[in-house]
Amino acid sequence: MKAKILFVLSLLFGLGYINSGLNKIFNYMPVPPDLPEELIKDSMALMEVSWLMPLVAAIEIIGGVLFIPARSRALGAIVILPITVGVLCVHSTVAPSGLPVALFIMAINIWVIIENRRKYLPMISK
Repeated sequence: MKAKILFVLSLLFGLGYINSGLNKIFNYMPVPPDLPEELIKDSMALMEVSWLMPLVAAIEIIGGVLFIPARSRALGAIVILPITVGVLCVHSTVAPSGLPVALFIMAINIWVIIENRRKYLPMISK
């Protein structure tokens, strides 16, 4: 049962990040009208660096694709972790209305990292 729940959450997590990355490239989802002004300013500042948003989009797509299959989920969790930390930071400081969702996303990412902790040991052991 635990494996099925983890698969479903991983599938939704991965698809969410794939969608987010594709939206950064193709811009097909409308921007919500009630975004905080500070978040809009932050987003505009990030878009001033021409290579940054395509890089974030690529990491979201690659991390999302890796996160779905169990075989590559450990790698996907590490690849997508900095983006998830960024999402959590934004929602804890600028847009607190999204904090519960950001915490849930971070919890899924941490759960996958904990479940795969043995795969990371060769990277940190001598």
